Amino acid sequence: MSDLKEKIIQTSLELFDQQGFHGVTVNQIVQASNTSKGGFYHHFQSKDELLFVIHDTFITYVLKEAHAANITHTSPIPKVQAIIQAFVQVFDLYKPHISVFYQESLYLKPAYEEKIKGKRDEFKRMIFHVIKEGQEEGYFRKELPVEITGMAILGMVNWIYKWYKREGTYTINQIAEVFTDLVLHFLLPGRVDEDYLNHMLKVPFFYESE
Repeated sequence: MSDLKEKIIQTSLELFDQQGFHGVTVNQIVQASNTSKGGFYHHFQSKDELLFVIHDTFITYVLKEAHAANITHTSPIPKVQAIIQAFVQVFDLYKPHISVFYQESLYLKPAYEEKIKGKRDEFKRMIFHVIKEGQEEGYFRKELPVEITGMAILGMVNWIYKWYKREGTYTINQIAEVFTDLVLHFLLPGRVDEDYLNHMLKVPFFYESE
């Protein structure tokens, strides 16, 4: 991504957050980002496309990381851990993007909304798939309905945007460890502690204090 394109995105994130999507004009974005209309329209066909790119950036990131987890790991246990870790991390990496997403998503044009929905559905299917894979291979509890379990994971992690603060008590990495631990505990059959910890990619920070 070019420096100018990124500058326009970051500037618009601040303006949309402060004034809302409809409260900001292209002229304001151009002026605040110290560029020209030509520079703006070189990278974005319209303000609507800019809003789409903001939405698309973090959804594309989690999809990329989920695909990487599937390639890197053969077992569903490390796969689900890697996916959860990346999913939680996105709320720090793209915090302004996500804030604007929840505030302004209603203003997405239908064509752009359909593209975003397609990617969100793809990520949901990947979550469902790794749960089903773990059940079929005997790693995860088979009595859990895949759809409900997958939606529980998505809902739990998505809610982070409501309360996460970078200056809060826990880092995003620590939060990711807690969420990974919670997910594994309800996916894996009952195990003794040593057996459970042997499956962890990383021992969560809060275990070390015991």
